[in-house]
Order: sequence, then structure tokens, then C-alpha cells
Amino acid sequence: MPQRLHDRAVLEVHRRPQEAREEELRELWEALAESPRRIPSKHFYDRRGSQLFEAITRLPEYYLTDAERELLATAAGEIVTETRADELVELGAGSARKTRILLDAMDRAGCLALYVPFDVSESEVRRVALELVEEYPRLEVHGIVADFTRGLHVIPPGERRLVILLGSTIGNFRPGPARALLSGIAAPMASGDWFLLGVDLVKDSATLEAAYDDDAGVTADFNRNILANVNRLADADFDPDAFEHKAVYRPQHHWVEMRLVARRPQTVTLGALGRTLEIAAGEEIWTEISTKYERATVRSMLEESGFELVRWFENTGTFALALARRCGD
Repeated sequence: MPQRLHDRAVLEVHRRPQEAREEELRELWEALAESPRRIPSKHFYDRRGSQLFEAITRLPEYYLTDAERELLATAAGEIVTETRADELVELGAGSARKTRILLDAMDRAGCLALYVPFDVSESEVRRVALELVEEYPRLEVHGIVADFTRGLHVIPPGERRLVILLGSTIGNFRPGPARALLSGIAAPMASGDWFLLGVDLVKDSATLEAAYDDDAGVTADFNRNILANVNRLADADFDPDAFEHKAVYRPQHHWVEMRLVARRPQTVTLGALGRTLEIAAGEEIWTEISTKYERATVRSMLEESGFELVRWFENTGTFALALARRCGD
């Protein structure tokens, strides 16, 4: 049952805390039991992790946020004219900072009616909903708290809709899961609905590795902070200082790998799971991949998932926005 936050804002919560924790614990153990070990990247984002990521976006080495924001500012008017959308659905909405560029363009065009922020963080969705109804007097907000990778059937029906996935979020998935995610996004959409996808582009190794391993060490702190989150979730005793940050670009895969490398042998207890891990010196735990794309690859992924690529906006070989339309079945 939606909770009313404001006369123009409601909130639906589809993740009960205990159910979400049990699901995350199962997923965490499966990832840690793999070879090499993994920690799902969604565990980066506690309050400190979010603050560290905001700091990363302001670093001179980290070009992605500014490149996407500049591109959105350039393309927003054309996107609104092309789609004529009056409903904006954002997957992984977070703070919705860049989203305001599109909301402003829709508002100027007189077609801003509904915003649907979809995110796993109830506090973020609640905060964004209350902020935006104050900033946009004609806007209604229908916030959804759920994991968009596990199904989008909970999005309310609508018309003239634009669904967006920004921040190169798609790059955090390997090719198979990325295509599965796009197919999952397409499935509940009506023929003619629009989809906007932000992708980081292939470029030289030095630029990419610097973006994920800055001189100030902020990304290293961000990476190690994932262990603090795992400690809280799983009643574990990882020592973040016992791991080094490592970021490597793999041109054969077109992705950057972020890892944590054990400085020494260690035994880690995960009390909530009743398990222990024996980690050898030099052993790596993978925390994130960030895939970089070429236009042909994006087109192929979209077409295989039920979309037609209509417009391609590119920022000098740095970042791109792919505007696609849902094909008829």
C-alpha cells in the first residue's frame, strides 16, 4: 500500500528489511564462495560510501560525472522533443542530481507530470520525493523502493513514458547479465515507450585506470569501505586496512576491474552466516567491473533486448547517451 508523503508524492516499499537482509546474505555468501571471490558492488553505498562516491565525482581524474552532465545539458531539449514524454522513470535514482536536467527540460516544454524514482534506498527515495515536489510545483512523484535488477513489474502503468538508466550503471554488469537486465527493463514497457541509457566509451588505459585509482586515494577508501558494510550486514570481522586497492583495465573485455588484495593471510568470520573464510596473502576479492562500450555494441545489446536505437548523443568520445524506443512484439 503506497504511503502518502505529500499531496503530490507517494512511496511504495517492496523490500521488507528482514527479507532484504536474508536475500543479501545469501547473495553475499554465493559471491564470496566463487573463485575469485566477489562482493556485489551494491554494498558500496552506505552513508559513508555515498559520501566517498560524491567526492570521487569531483576528482580531476574521474571524468564520467561531468561528461554525462554536460551531455545531458546539451541533449535534454532534443530528448524531450523526440519522446514527448510526460512521465520519467529513473532506475537507480540515487540523489537524482543529474535527473533535474531532464526534469527542467520537461518543465520548460510544459510536459512534466510524473517522476518515478526507483531505488533500493528508502531514505534516498523519500528525500528525493519531498525535495522535488517543492522544486517543481506541478510535479507528482511516485517513489518505489525495490531492486530494479529483480523485476520492474511494480512500476505503475502510465503513458508517454521515458525510462532512464544513467551513470554508466549498465557497465557494472558482465555482457550476459547486462543483456538480461536490458531485456528485463524492456519486458514491462509498452510498444513506443522510450529508454535512455548512459554508457561510458572505450578509451586509453591510462585515462581509465586513473579514473578508478586516483592520486588522492579516495577511490581506494571507497573500495575498502565495502568491507565495513559487509561487516555490518554479516556480523563479520573484515579488517579494511588489511587490503590494498587495485584497479586494472582489461582491453580484451573493455572493462576496468576493481579489487581488494589481501596484504597478509587472515581468517574472517561471518557471524550472521555461521561461516569463516581463509584468505591467503595476495588473494583478491573483486568488488566491481566497469565496462566501456562502443556504439555498435550498444546498438546490438538494445536490439537483442527489444529496443530500436533512435538517437546517439556523444561527448567527444568520452561518454554517450543512447535514446531507444521499445519495439512492438
